[in-house]
Amino acid sequence: MSKVLIALTSYNDKFYSDGSKTGVFVVEALHPFNYYKSEGYEVDFVSENGKFGFDEHSLIPDFLSGQDKVDFEDKNSAFNKALAKTKSASEVDSSEYQIFFASAGHGTLFDYPKAKGLQKIASQIYAKNGVVAAVCHGPAIFDGLVDSATGKPLIEGKVITGFTDVGEEILGVASIMKDAKVASVEDVAKKYNAKYIAPIGPWDDFSIADGRLVTGVNPASATSTAKRTVQVLKAGN
Repeated sequence: MSKVLIALTSYNDKFYSDGSKTGVFVVEALHPFNYYKSEGYEVDFVSENGKFGFDEHSLIPDFLSGQDKVDFEDKNSAFNKALAKTKSASEVDSSEYQIFFASAGHGTLFDYPKAKGLQKIASQIYAKNGVVAAVCHGPAIFDGLVDSATGKPLIEGKVITGFTDVGEEILGVASIMKDAKVASVEDVAKKYNAKYIAPIGPWDDFSIADGRLVTGVNPASATSTAKRTVQVLKAGN
């Protein structure tokens, strides 16, 4: 059975102007989890230190409702049972997994670039012909992530997407990010000479694949990003 490793941000601190905390954006972990499970994959969660908390803005009805809300609030849901077993990066054997999926939330901008354990796991999975994916702010994981086969940045010369700078402005957090000295996804793409492609609208469902590298732009793209990883993995086998 193929296994998927979904990465979570460990950062869970005040971020928004209203004092709310950022952290894991719920549906960006829940939607991929549910999709992979529906396709028969075994799914584990990991964060750099084994801890995580949720982005408080991701809990509002605009982003969490219907079956998603049911899954999130049911302590016995497959999602919550898997979350309860979240591993730290040091506890993970990368050889068990074929797909690495970096979920998001603005918290990733703070810890993913420093998460050497997560980056090592992603690099190892990619090196053995696995798929590496990231959605929304998840591409922050690429800041410092090296392709072990070439010794170069994994995204160098590749095409990626992720949450747009326009979206940051709309959310009113661009200045907060600047003050916190964290890089946007577009900044990361420029830093490593990747070609960044934006969707027509910042809230559109939009995901792309460049070889075994898959990226998606926002919460609405979490499922399509996961679907692309499966397509890429199957195409390579």
